[in-house]
Amino acid sequence: MTAVATFSVPPTFLGIDRRDPGSPFCVAGIPFDLGTTNRAGARFGPTAIRQASRMLVDGDHPLHWVNPSTLPLADIGNFTIALGDIAASLAQIEAQAGRINHLIAFGGDHGITLPLLRAMAKRRGPCALIHFDAHVDTWAKNFGQTYAHGSVFYHAVAEGLVAPRQMVQVGIRSPTERAVHDWTLAQGITMLTAQELHEQGAAAAADRIRQVIGKVPVYLSVDIDVLDPAFAPGTGTPEIGGLATWQAQAILRRLRGLHFIGMDLVEVCPAYDVAEITALAGATMAWEYLCLLA
Repeated sequence: MTAVATFSVPPTFLGIDRRDPGSPFCVAGIPFDLGTTNRAGARFGPTAIRQASRMLVDGDHPLHWVNPSTLPLADIGNFTIALGDIAASLAQIEAQAGRINHLIAFGGDHGITLPLLRAMAKRRGPCALIHFDAHVDTWAKNFGQTYAHGSVFYHAVAEGLVAPRQMVQVGIRSPTERAVHDWTLAQGITMLTAQELHEQGAAAAADRIRQVIGKVPVYLSVDIDVLDPAFAPGTGTPEIGGLATWQAQAILRRLRGLHFIGMDLVEVCPAYDVAEITALAGATMAWEYLCLLA
């Protein structure tokens, strides 16, 4: 790519000019937010994340000294969805994801993770999972809806898409029914609350994640509301007491060497953002992930 001023970087992720869906690594937007339970608008997240990513094209990662542009990485645009139809949209997302080798997906709401895991399980079987979020997302239903954004990991566990004893949730802090909390732990899921992380530090959290995951294939799912609203106001279900941006970065940077097989970054809702700080945080989390692979 020809060197251009930051504000002139092409509107793909990191200004990538490759579009081949057969590339070893593919970025795709999934503008789906029909399962939100509070503020809608995450359908515009992929565009906002791509736009904010122009701030990340200036050089190498300052710790790993790699640049994601060295990867065979393509931005293949946005997946199609079935307008107004949750079940049909999930089926379409699964079908499109099934054709991609290693996907970095931008939501959209957290409901997109379920069809992504379904597609992954068909190829690989159940995988380990690292889940950054303010919420456990293991409700069987949200307000009567089976496939809302807060039920994704209930179904992932019930359908055998993930190995729950090799699943770690990071940053949990929202109000939760005790039965939902207890069900989550009873599956063998490791839960690192935001308060524990604040008290014990990012290094201890990363050590615990590595201990639980080991060397098996692992999928990364990042809900931007894992961050405190001071750092990520542009999301549909903000919860105070969350991680600072640097804490999330510090954890991810300590996960180099894990066998990552895919990632999603969800719940960026630009209508509620301030000066692109949420979109930039989301873009940077994806950039950090790519730097682990490069």
